[in-house]
Amino acid sequence: MHRILLLGTGGIAGHHVEEFAGIPGCSIVACVDQVPGRAAAFAAASKIGDSFESLEAAIAWGQFDAAINATPDGAHRATTLALLGVGKHVFCEKPLAPNHADALAMTEAAEAAGVINMVNLTYRNSPAIHEARRMVQAGEIGALRHVEASYRQSWLVSKSWGDWRVEDKWLWRLSSRHGSTGVLGDVGIHILDFATYGAGQDIVSLHADLVTFPKAEGERIGDYVLDANDSVAMTARLDCGALATIVASRYMTGHANDLSLALHGTQGAIKVETDGKASSLSACLGGDVDLQRWRTLDLPSVKRNARRFADALDAGRNGDPSFRRAADMQKLIDAAFESSAAKLPISVA
Repeated sequence: MHRILLLGTGGIAGHHVEEFAGIPGCSIVACVDQVPGRAAAFAAASKIGDSFESLEAAIAWGQFDAAINATPDGAHRATTLALLGVGKHVFCEKPLAPNHADALAMTEAAEAAGVINMVNLTYRNSPAIHEARRMVQAGEIGALRHVEASYRQSWLVSKSWGDWRVEDKWLWRLSSRHGSTGVLGDVGIHILDFATYGAGQDIVSLHADLVTFPKAEGERIGDYVLDANDSVAMTARLDCGALATIVASRYMTGHANDLSLALHGTQGAIKVETDGKASSLSACLGGDVDLQRWRTLDLPSVKRNARRFADALDAGRNGDPSFRRAADMQKLIDAAFESSAAKLPISVA
């Protein structure tokens, strides 16, 4: 039995409880939250045996083998390094760290410790992205020539998730002073992983443009200075020579939260669509190329990230997406910030 510590009891924590409850051989045995009383309340509601108000106390207790790090982004580095320091396996929420240097330090520490280290990149749970990758790598669309990837949200124009003008949970995402790095920092890792994993390719250079649109008088609401980027568009070259266009925005009216990926080759094309719950894959192949006709494909079932983490624990071999993969994506995010500031393309060594 793999005994798992849940670090952090915020909104995402409940999803982890549900995921791991359905995995044989895994049990969340304790939770941690530094807000007084919160861990105990969460443990009682979720039927978790023990609770702690500090990671130090949980480590001193020690009756766990692995940890889910569901703390706020800025706490990932320190808490993960503490867990790695005592030889615990870690399943970390995205982003691994706010910059490549920190992500790389965490990766190297995990690899040196010889423990399982994975990151919960949610959209890897989509069966469509795995089948798309297989088809590209099998040569079913010929040589890859063009990639189009989009992450679409609309909470700056829609109230379907609430009103960002009056709710702190949205306002902080618009303010660098409150720790936000905008839409690029928030969902950039998702769309960059989605695009490059689906294409089976790495990005070798990129040119990014980050935009912050006017949203309020004086560009502030209360203590929140609204300076974080709202939209990003980038062009990128892949190591096979293909050209990619990658965009993310909070102004994609009519789209609550969805991703799309189109992969165009010399013999056909495929399209992935997902909202994180349902996903689809369509293709234009063979005789359909001349007819401009697309067909929806059947999808095989795939293991979700939590199950792959459990499998890695069983096998004693690291799984994917790993810390190193997340660090590579963070390197691209850092390069995009650099490119936009300099208004120049950036090579990614």
